Amino acid sequence: SMNSYAQIYRDATLDKAGFWLDAATAIDWVKAPKTGLDDGNPPFYRWFPDGEMNSCFNAVDRHVLAGRGDQNAIIYDSPITGHKSTLTYAELQQQTAKFAGMLAGLGVEKGDRVIIYMPMIPQAVVAMLGCARLGAIHSVVFGGFAAAELAKRIDDCTPKVMISASCGHEPGRIVEYKPLLDGAIETASHKPDHCVIVQREALAADLVAGRDLEWNSALDAATELPPVPVKATDP
Repeated sequence: SMNSYAQIYRDATLDKAGFWLDAATAIDWVKAPKTGLDDGNPPFYRWFPDGEMNSCFNAVDRHVLAGRGDQNAIIYDSPITGHKSTLTYAELQQQTAKFAGMLAGLGVEKGDRVIIYMPMIPQAVVAMLGCARLGAIHSVVFGGFAAAELAKRIDDCTPKVMISASCGHEPGRIVEYKPLLDGAIETASHKPDHCVIVQREALAADLVAGRDLEWNSALDAATELPPVPVKATDP
């Protein structure tokens, strides 16, 4: 009701830190915060500075633990290709754990950067959650960006690994991602150690020996990794 909303709004206004500290009990913490807001260095405010958690655990694992493992977590329905698929929470947990383990095997550690340059496919969600699971920082670059623009983002965040696909589908055309990715890496001053590529049915990309890995093969060889605790204030 509007009355209850008005009361909640008043509570939030009168005690911002306390209100949000109470709201924070709705998620799972590795180390629950005792401080809601650190405002000692304005305007650089920090929320829950003494808390530790993992956002992948909150998005995936806790639902499996709550008995919802067989419930759909992702429903993929492409209006362009007509392809439909689903991932349950249990399947998503396994895939994100494998992805995090794959990154760790490639030398990625907490705080390292990973660029995700992908079309809107389920693997993009797995990649984002898998980075969070490891504590790596993911930078999502719009799929199909020109090589020069992608190169600027490579030099900006200096990723250890890049995640991409062979191509993307747009109305009336197929966008070849891999030549754009290769051109961007060639142009950029920073060179990522590895690229992991989803080979899509419409187009198979050429992989660079020693640098590029095929998505399924890379994940199949990986060990599942549990969520890594990070500070609430970490990127």
